[in-house]
Amino acid sequence: MYFAALLARTEDGWEASDTELDDVETLSDLTELAQEAAAGDADDTVLLFIEQEDVWFGVVRVDGEEDPRIYVSDAAAASRSSYGEILLTDELLGREPGSGDEDDLEDLTDLDGTEDGEPDPDEEDDDGATAGEAVPPGPLGDTRILEDLGLAEKELLALSSDVLAEIAEALGASEVLETVR
Repeated sequence: MYFAALLARTEDGWEASDTELDDVETLSDLTELAQEAAAGDADDTVLLFIEQEDVWFGVVRVDGEEDPRIYVSDAAAASRSSYGEILLTDELLGREPGSGDEDDLEDLTDLDGTEDGEPDPDEEDDDGATAGEAVPPGPLGDTRILEDLGLAEKELLALSSDVLAEIAEALGASEVLETVR
């Protein structure tokens, strides 16, 4: 089960809205959704929270027309989620765009018993990592994503339970987030 909410910072404080991610397929879709939530001012800061039942959470921050900033609490867990995969861009994972296994013709034609697309766990890639280690466990992304809003990097990394409520509390937006929960 997922929970997703948008928090937009306006002149009058934070405004929250529950959001459906059914039509979201790419990071561009998420960014557009956040920009639409900017209440009349294209320069407003908008945060998109995505949480999967205390397994992982992600924060996407959009400041006006700038590229989105992303933080994911557990990249390996998020990689097993359709919404998490949207956040785990090639850039965030430190890969060249389009270098994923799904684009590798050799992987599609490999006849060593893994021809159905399953990676061989003993096979090493060019970086010396074995297959299945493509997405690192633990936090990934911009750990300072909320620092200027009142939540330091160290505090973000230490969050463990009821994470979105703790983030909202640090931002002074707990009441507005609770209205959409």
